[in-house]
Amino acid sequence: MNSTIELPLTRITSSTRANRVASVDIFRGLTMTLMIFVNELAAVKGLPWWNYHALAKVDAMTYVDMVFPAFLFILGMTIPIALEHRLRKNPSMPALWLHVILRTIALIVLGLILANAELGSRSLMGIDPMLWTILALTGAVLYWNVYSRSERHQTLFRILRFSGLALMVVMFAIFRRTTLDGHAAWISTSYPEILGLLGYTYLAVSILYIATRRWRWAPLVWFIAMTVLCIASTAKWILFLHGVPLYLWPFGNGAMASIALAGVVTSGIFVDNRSPRWNTFRQKSVAAISFASITLLCGWLLTPLGISKIRATPTWCLYSVGCSVLVFTLLYWICDVRRAVRWAAFTRPAGENTLLTYLLPDFYFFIASACGFTYFAEHANSGFPGVIRCLIFTALILALAALLTKWKLRLQI
Repeated sequence: MNSTIELPLTRITSSTRANRVASVDIFRGLTMTLMIFVNELAAVKGLPWWNYHALAKVDAMTYVDMVFPAFLFILGMTIPIALEHRLRKNPSMPALWLHVILRTIALIVLGLILANAELGSRSLMGIDPMLWTILALTGAVLYWNVYSRSERHQTLFRILRFSGLALMVVMFAIFRRTTLDGHAAWISTSYPEILGLLGYTYLAVSILYIATRRWRWAPLVWFIAMTVLCIASTAKWILFLHGVPLYLWPFGNGAMASIALAGVVTSGIFVDNRSPRWNTFRQKSVAAISFASITLLCGWLLTPLGISKIRATPTWCLYSVGCSVLVFTLLYWICDVRRAVRWAAFTRPAGENTLLTYLLPDFYFFIASACGFTYFAEHANSGFPGVIRCLIFTALILALAALLTKWKLRLQI
C-alpha cells in the first residue's frame, strides 16, 4: 500500500488515492463527527446520564467516554503506515526522529493554546483572553496550512507561514495568567488538552514502534506491557508514576499508550502489506474479533479495579479497545470489502481534514465569546430541542469544513 496516513488530525495524501484503506478515513471522520456532537451536547441539560461523561467517582462509562479512546486507537493505526511510508521516501532515521519530535511539539503547542484559552488575564496581557486565543489559533492555521506548490505564489506563501509562526510566538510571549495565590504566571502545562495528549501518546508509541519495528509481534507485546503498567498503577502496586509530567514520561500510566498500541496491532492485521499473515477478509476478521474478544474479557475480569475514563482504569481502556476493533472490522467489511462508501460522504472533510475540523468549533466558541453572543447558551439548551441544536451545529461544522477544504484551506502537521 503506497499511501501516507498521518496522525488522526491530519490527512492522507491523495497521490495514491486508489490504494487507500477507506475505512481508516471513515472511522476517523465518524469519530471526529461524534466528538463535535458530544462536546456540544455537554452543555445541554435534562438528558439521560449516558449522554454525558461518567463522573470520576462512579464505576461506569458511557459512549461519550469512548470517543477519545477512538482517537487514540486511530492514532495507533496510522503510525506504522505513516512512518513506514516516510522511511521508504527517506531511509534516514535522524530525519524520521526529527519528524516525530516536530509533530509532537506541534500537537502540544495547539493543545496548550486551547487549554490556556480561558486562563489568561486581561489586565496582565492587555488583551482579551478570547482574542488572544483567536490570534494564536489563526497563527497556527497560517503556519500549518498546506499551501499550493505553485511557483508563482511561493513568496506569498512563505510570508503567510512566517507570519503565522511569528503570531504564535508573540501570543505565547505575552500570555500571563493569575495563579490561585494571586501571582502572575505563564502558560499552564498541567493539562495539554486532547491535542496535547494525542501528541504525547504519538511520541510514546512512536518510540516503541521505531525501536522494534522489525519484530512483527512487538506491538502486541508492547500493548500487553502498557496494559500491565495501567493495571499496576491503578491497583497502586507502583506509585512512582503519580505526578510525573508527560514531558518527562510520555507513557503516563500506560492507559493512552495501550489504546494506541491496540490500534497498531489492528493496523498490522488489516493494513500491513509488508508480509501479511492474514490474506483474506475472513482471516483478518477472525484475528481482529479474537483480539477484541480477549480485550473485552480481560476488561470484565479487571472490573474490580474500577471503570472510569477520568481515572483511566484498565477496564475503560480494554472495553474501549474491544469496541474500537469491532467497529473498525465492520467498517472495513462495509467500506473496503463491499466498497460501500457513499453513505459516509458526510464524514469526508472530518476524515481527511481533521485538524481543521477539530478547531472550527473552538473558533466559533471563542469568536462568540469575544462578541458576547450567548443566544444558544440561553435557548434550546435542554432536552430534545437541545439535541436537535447539537445535530444542526455538527452538520454546519462539517459543511464549513468541506467548504474550507474546497477553498484549499487544509491543515497538516
